[in-house]
Amino acid sequence: MEFDVPLFSRGFVRRRAISLATSLSVMATSFALAQDPKQGSEARTVKARDEQQFLFDIDLAMSNMNRSMLMTLTDDIDRDFVNVMVPHHQGTIDLARAEIKYGRNDELRQLARKTVSRQDQEIFSLRHVLPAAANLTPSTGVEIAELAPN
Repeated sequence: MEFDVPLFSRGFVRRRAISLATSLSVMATSFALAQDPKQGSEARTVKARDEQQFLFDIDLAMSNMNRSMLMTLTDDIDRDFVNVMVPHHQGTIDLARAEIKYGRNDELRQLARKTVSRQDQEIFSLRHVLPAAANLTPSTGVEIAELAPN
């Protein structure tokens, strides 16, 4: 008896391709934005270091989100929805925290703080509605803003 079982599912390949495209895009952006020749060398060095760290943090957040969203379907639509949405919202939090930590525009940083608050509420609501999904762990990128100024 012989079974024809695909090595990878179509969804798995699609999600991996999206994750790879995201990572490549962030890396390309980091090279393009690394230096601004109009600024002095010290300011350029600080800006480049902050920009590289920011790009690293958002790449980490996106990678963690994409990895966390890769899941085996449970045949329970509601559980699968929560299992995808929680990492999605956590990814948004991690991205907003990188803006809070490295951003220079006060209005954007304030918007990012509000985003963190709203997304935390969304995660709480999702876990409250479907308590069995409460064992989902946030991405490791959550540490990005532990030391970020408020």
